[in-house]
Amino acid sequence: MQRHTGRDMWDVEECASPRMGSVILGVDGGASNTVCVCIPAAMPFNDPLPVLSRTIAGCSNQNSVGGNSIWTHFKDQNYFCTKDRARETLERVMSQALLKARRRRSNVCAVCLAVAGVNHPIDQQRILDWLREIFPSHVKLFVENDAVAALASGTMGKLHGCVLIAGTGTIAYGFTSDGREARAAGAGPVLGDWGSGYGISAQAMTAVVRAYDGRGPETVLTNNILDFLGLASPDELIGWTYEDQSWARIADLLPVVVESAESGDEVANKILHNSVGELASSVKAVVQRLELGGEDGKHSFPLVMVGKVLEANKRWDIGKEVIDCVTKNYPGAYPIHPKVEPAVGAALLAWNAIASELDGDIRNVQ
Repeated sequence: MQRHTGRDMWDVEECASPRMGSVILGVDGGASNTVCVCIPAAMPFNDPLPVLSRTIAGCSNQNSVGGNSIWTHFKDQNYFCTKDRARETLERVMSQALLKARRRRSNVCAVCLAVAGVNHPIDQQRILDWLREIFPSHVKLFVENDAVAALASGTMGKLHGCVLIAGTGTIAYGFTSDGREARAAGAGPVLGDWGSGYGISAQAMTAVVRAYDGRGPETVLTNNILDFLGLASPDELIGWTYEDQSWARIADLLPVVVESAESGDEVANKILHNSVGELASSVKAVVQRLELGGEDGKHSFPLVMVGKVLEANKRWDIGKEVIDCVTKNYPGAYPIHPKVEPAVGAALLAWNAIASELDGDIRNVQ
């Protein structure tokens, strides 16, 4: 069958023994990178979880305008990063994970691919069709939004509760125990993911330009951002911004904004306070729609917190501020900071989905 990449990518699996045990692949494809983990299907739930191999590649959409999600490239070849490039990256991390684990595709019993921007059954089916070209017919295939895998990374593969992702982009996603789901934000920077790393950094850059031309207050963000980028003046910042508009590149300014806020800069602090409000409102919108907190808001549910924006700093802890804001309305929310990465969450989703179908000698391994 015609491959989207060279056949030699999979030829290396001849080095593996077909008699090795069954495995599951979990893939997380976000706006920054693509990670694949390989776990045994006969998996005891120990701490730490057994991971046979882990591989990482640059983001599958590395050359897209604004970091468009992988599924977008499957839909439209007119973006700078073609669908072939996205597929090549995904195939590479999966084939390398199997190589490191000394397994073949015939050893795989399930694959869960969790990618940013999968929001519609059409998107899922398009990627499922592509995966089916790669793996044997016995392999169970699952495609989810990357937020679902992030939730599963905090709940050991169980889909219940709410997850907040705040990295380069942001999204809140929730599930009820009976399978209802809801989301908020996650529409990208053009439509206003202002609590994200990109959103915070873009507002900081805007503040620099406003201060420079007299429309806004002076801010230490000006010197701090220019020093960080090695630029001489805000005029050069304009050129730097538009020469490469990738979301991740701009989001890399997040530590500079946090540092400026911690030094007491009012403009930077206002940006971070606004981001807390935006992120908390996304969570509360999902919780309200799904009634995760019950009628009185006091029912307990997990709130999984994922992403660099939510990590604590010296004085500013955006994640804690968001939690405090959410629990004022929903005191039953209990925060979880996952011990495993979303790629493992994706693998756990697949494991839970097929557990009842596994042979007894696999499922009963202790």
